[in-house]
Order: sequence, then structure tokens, then C-alpha cells
Amino acid sequence: MNTIKILGSGCKKCKALEANTREGMAELNLEANIEHVTDMEKIMAYGVMSTPALVINDKVVSTGKVLKVNEAKEMIKKNM
Repeated sequence: MNTIKILGSGCKKCKALEANTREGMAELNLEANIEHVTDMEKIMAYGVMSTPALVINDKVVSTGKVLKVNEAKEMIKKNM
């Protein structure tokens, strides 16, 4: 099973990235375990200094911005 993680404090931008990622997954008709990671130690373990960040199958694919649904879909297609 594929794994997607949203890294961030739980702020508005982090929630927007999670919503756009979930919408992208639905549009692609794909399934994955989606987890929101708020623990700063775990976030820093990925080397992420700017949140929100998107991690697909343990690979950081985006940091510091809210991806639009189409951008999230492209990241998902490239990394799953």
C-alpha cells in the first residue's frame, strides 16, 4: 500500500495541502494511507525546514507550499 504524509503543524496551509492531495487521489481513483504528521522531530527527520510538505512513499516531493489539486495529482502520478 502506498503511503502519503502531510508534514506540518496542522495550520490552515497544511490542511489545504491534505485536502488537495485527497481530492487528487480521488480523481486518480487511487488509494493510499494518508497521515498528517505534526511532530516536529519527525518532520525534521525528513530534512524538511519549510512546511507544509508532501511525502509520498517516504520521498519528500514538495515543501513550503500548498499544491493545487492538479499539482498534487502530478506528484502522485510521478511517485506512486
